[in-house]
Amino acid sequence: MTLPEPPRADADVPRWLDQLGLDRLVDIHTHFLPERMLHKVWAYFDQAGTHYGRPWPIQYRSDEQTRLRALSDLGVGVFAPLVYPHKPGMAAWLNEWAVDFGTRTPGAVPTATLYPEPGIVDSLSTALDHGARCIKVHVQVGAFDPRDPLLAKAWGLIAEAQVPVVIHCGHGPLRGDYTGLDVFESVLREHPALVTVLAHSGMPEYGAALQLVERYPNVYLDTTMVGVAFTEDLMPLPEDWSERLADVPERIVLGSDFPNIPYAYAEQLDAIAGWAENERLGVPFLRRVLHDTPARLLAV
Repeated sequence: MTLPEPPRADADVPRWLDQLGLDRLVDIHTHFLPERMLHKVWAYFDQAGTHYGRPWPIQYRSDEQTRLRALSDLGVGVFAPLVYPHKPGMAAWLNEWAVDFGTRTPGAVPTATLYPEPGIVDSLSTALDHGARCIKVHVQVGAFDPRDPLLAKAWGLIAEAQVPVVIHCGHGPLRGDYTGLDVFESVLREHPALVTVLAHSGMPEYGAALQLVERYPNVYLDTTMVGVAFTEDLMPLPEDWSERLADVPERIVLGSDFPNIPYAYAEQLDAIAGWAENERLGVPFLRRVLHDTPARLLAV
């Protein structure tokens, strides 16, 4: 099948999906939070010039219902609304909120998060019992060591449940005290059954991320902010990226970071479409990335 012309704008995405034979997108990496908390996140991005040395205008800065309609209009039929704490005492109530949001919101799946503190195993266990189908971990924002002994049983619980954990553990966009794929590999060695999605494909350690995919059969990469102009300026992909993906086409999943991206959603899809131009990838790769693999991981 010939590759259809990729979407150049959000309004063109449904046409592209139809030509690919897909009735919906499955996005494993979006963010929905309690409104007060989300506004604080947006305030942080408003100061991106200080944090990152460049502006980061939020593309989909609107009320919750408008954001949900935007996803629906894009053809995102299933999405994981991810939450994450930045200090102790947040994970338990965020888990309660995320499970409730994912249960009552069309298209969303219940999610959960963790933080190294007493009680986290009980909180995670409760969230899983109530249907959590994806766990978000943000090492850089949380500023914690994923090897912390307080998390050992939590990692084991997640591995046993075979629920995917979307973990931001790479050095991008800012290096943290405990970021680095080598640090997180210590967790994988202890829990090799852990279903892991490396957020942002481990940006900027793309090569190391692919090595983890090769070493561990349950490690995946998400496409969040990968290959778009905004990040290519700072953390460019290796020139042989698409050729290396051709060796592991079933281990790549759609992620977007909606709504906190500084460009249109269609730009991420355009980047993925560009990788599919490799003769070893094509339409079957796009169907896997955009729907089949994330749907399987989220048990849709």
